[in-house]
Amino acid sequence: MKLAILLLSATCVLSTASAQAQSRYSYSTDGSEVTDSQTGLVWRRCAEGMAWSGSTCSGTTATYSHEQALARARTQAGWRLPSVKELGSIVDRSRSNPAIDVAAFPATSSSWFWSSSPYAGNANRAWFVYFGHGHVDPGAHRIDNFAVRLVR
Repeated sequence: MKLAILLLSATCVLSTASAQAQSRYSYSTDGSEVTDSQTGLVWRRCAEGMAWSGSTCSGTTATYSHEQALARARTQAGWRLPSVKELGSIVDRSRSNPAIDVAAFPATSSSWFWSSSPYAGNANRAWFVYFGHGHVDPGAHRIDNFAVRLVR
């Protein structure tokens, strides 16, 4: 009996979280962008290297050093690399592998994504978000190659 109640409670929590996530995000007409109603930020639905196919992100996620990620963002008119706080705002800790709403951000790899935030304690490091479990960390060497998701 306790197990049945526990399972029912977990189902209700997940259903509520899913409904909240669905109402949090809206999509551009072509579906390639996601607007977050909680932050007002507009995100590219696909990580760099991937393309919106009309129903999902296809292709292979590109990886960049931190300097390359910043340079890539500068070449995308109107887009930029998000701060660590902004990137962390799309983490969904009720999920893992990846820890993100996969309806809003399909085919997101459970990997490291760069933020624009440098790490004040060491000029050779920058903040990143690991979307396997939603971990936010300043420990990445700027020469490491991580994925990128752009915002405006």
